[in-house]
Amino acid sequence: MRFIQDMRKLNSLLVPLLAVVLVMVSVLVSTAQARGLIRDTEAENLMRDYARPIFKAAGLYSQNVKIHIVADHAFNAFVVDGQNMFIHIGAITNSKTPTQLIGVIAHETGHITGGHLARFRSQLKKAQSASLMLQILSIAAMIGGAAAGSDIGQAGGAALMGGNTIIQKNILAYRRVEESSADRAAVTFLNGTHQSARGMLKTFEFFADQGLASLRQVAPYLQSHPMPRQRLAQLRDIARASPYFNALDRPALQRRHEMVKAKLIGFLDNPATVFNLYNKHNNSLPARYARAIASYRRGGLKSFLPRINALIAEQPDNAYFYEIKGQFLFEGGRSTTAIKPLRKAVSLAPRASLIRVLLAQALLGSNDDMLVDEAIRHLRKALGREDKYSVGYRQLANAYARKKKISRAEVASAQAYFYEGRLKLAKQQAKRAKKKLKNGSAQWLIADDILKFRRPRR
Repeated sequence: MRFIQDMRKLNSLLVPLLAVVLVMVSVLVSTAQARGLIRDTEAENLMRDYARPIFKAAGLYSQNVKIHIVADHAFNAFVVDGQNMFIHIGAITNSKTPTQLIGVIAHETGHITGGHLARFRSQLKKAQSASLMLQILSIAAMIGGAAAGSDIGQAGGAALMGGNTIIQKNILAYRRVEESSADRAAVTFLNGTHQSARGMLKTFEFFADQGLASLRQVAPYLQSHPMPRQRLAQLRDIARASPYFNALDRPALQRRHEMVKAKLIGFLDNPATVFNLYNKHNNSLPARYARAIASYRRGGLKSFLPRINALIAEQPDNAYFYEIKGQFLFEGGRSTTAIKPLRKAVSLAPRASLIRVLLAQALLGSNDDMLVDEAIRHLRKALGREDKYSVGYRQLANAYARKKKISRAEVASAQAYFYEGRLKLAKQQAKRAKKKLKNGSAQWLIADDILKFRRPRR
């Protein structure tokens, strides 16, 4: 599991929301920016498997919608455009069943297919124009009132506040229509995949109950997805009318759900909390998984290794057990020892690019020059799938430098900076590399593309 530390990359994903002036939307942006993103193969694969049939039913299968996991415990999910969906870990860990989370994904997909984002921005532009005109008129009134020594200035300020309230109410009313539309679309997508809307209904019933509390206590998802009783009643009717309402989650999917929940909790909660939540009397696989992770965080490798080895003995074909063993060995300064379990993880999950990058890091960390070529092979294969993964490019630059291939190292470094959003440094590296490369070669073209890139105007 990895955290994206550089917020510039996250900011670039959130640019479409930065112009949104409503508090209910800005909450999403500020929370995601503050917490950062998580990259984890096991969690991402589960989210993709949840979303894939929904996207296909929605006609989005070819649009390559990317799901990002935000490192925040609040229950939240949102979309910023037609290609990026954000899910907080709290939405995962607080969902008891797969369909509770799948229903949220289906709802957010409804916003994408309904074109709500584009229309909402259009409404915001209209509102901003109206607000600007109101401000100009109100300021003029306040200035005129002040010059005349009267109360007109106060009246102008009151008009500004009242007018903005009306504008905000109009936008909120527009949002409520969108939310109901997304609900109906979500149930349609769930029906198209023969899945129950019961989980989605339970999730939204929970948020409707939260709506009775004060705003300070309300979860971010409710702030951005208001759940009035009328909307809930409509959702309840269409959900219960579904022929699949009583369909159950597949046991295998439920097990995966519990494992990912345990992993996220093991990594992100206080170890004492983890051992309390998954106490020693709970001998389930998810509980032992969470305790193994928490044991490393509290006691290091000595405490962790017996636990993970026992899990591997029980499930010798679980790539994620080998991955986490290799990760903690690497983080614990035992790079050479980490290579074997990471090689096993790659053999079991050959399409898992993040695991390949981790293996390459262990190979390079061993300081064995005989292993550098193997590291390069894994990195190039990983970046063929994860072509925007800055960590991979950073390791590739390191590997090429070890091979004295300086121009290639500079291009890889430029790509790393580029995908981190550090454009000035990316261009510096690209310019340096381009001077040494053959005109028109593949590496020259990459450097040239970076040098020609210009940030789009907002």
